[in-house]
Amino acid sequence: MTDSAVLPTTFQALRVFKDAQGTVQAERQTLPVADLPQGEVTVQVTHSSLNYKDGMAVAGRPGILRRYPMTPGIDFAGTVLQDESGTYSPGETVIVTGWGVGERHDGGYATLARVPARWIVRAPEGTDAFWAMSVGTAGFTAMLAVMALEDQGLKAGEVLVTGAAGGVGSTAVALLARAGYEVTASTGRLEEADYLTGLGARHIIGREEMPALKRPMEGERWSGVVDTVGGATLAGAYASTRTHGSVAVCGLAGGAELNTTVYPMILRGVNLLGIDSVTCPTERRESAWARLAHELPAATLAPMTQERGLSELPALAQEILAGRVRGRTVIDVTR
Repeated sequence: MTDSAVLPTTFQALRVFKDAQGTVQAERQTLPVADLPQGEVTVQVTHSSLNYKDGMAVAGRPGILRRYPMTPGIDFAGTVLQDESGTYSPGETVIVTGWGVGERHDGGYATLARVPARWIVRAPEGTDAFWAMSVGTAGFTAMLAVMALEDQGLKAGEVLVTGAAGGVGSTAVALLARAGYEVTASTGRLEEADYLTGLGARHIIGREEMPALKRPMEGERWSGVVDTVGGATLAGAYASTRTHGSVAVCGLAGGAELNTTVYPMILRGVNLLGIDSVTCPTERRESAWARLAHELPAATLAPMTQERGLSELPALAQEILAGRVRGRTVIDVTR
């Protein structure tokens, strides 16, 4: 075990629990450090973020939290206090996303967290915890989607981003525009057109302007797609993807069903690429975070980022579920 800091005796956390009537509630609580889960590494958390899945958990929607009481927050960043594995040194800035954090394992909406060492990624040199959560799970997922499209040969052409005003979508627009692609942003919130243009989108289309799936294949348009919506939006985008193009699939805000055919795959060679940020291998994680540090510096993230406190999360959960949160929301867990 490396030299370690003395742990505080208590910590603050947003706990989601069921009351005597079985109603799910969220409440900020002071907990003893003994309540931390198993894991080699104890982290002094300073920042987390708000993702759609977090909104569902805090609002008590079923299917996210696997037990009660539970601390939500599917990502966090902070500094190492103790590491029984000897992998990390006290004071190192680290990032945790995925692996069931905030779902099966107490998550980032707390001032302390404890996780297995293999779940951790060091923050890239020159970055800090606030930057890391400005990116967060949403930005990390967007980077994985862009990398997957590039792995399949995306080099030029018009690239569609659906759900573009959300966290994943906003970051995908910024990443793709920075890489020189012609980005079309699809959104159900056309009032965000100036915001999306500022991120680099060349074209803005309303959700209703997406090509509807009327035939197994529609006219070829997209060289690549980052889809954060699913459902009918994904079906239409897939059917209008160009020959040998690819669709990176990473969301289901518009529905989990996919009513389509295999024709785009077998007649155009279109690839459907599943993006899994939860169990992504460590080497891939490190590559994605290194690229994010290079391609999304703090100044680029600033227009899409707001900072809020832990105590504001119950209200923020309702906002993100209602589609009224744009870009990234960093949570300062100390307030």
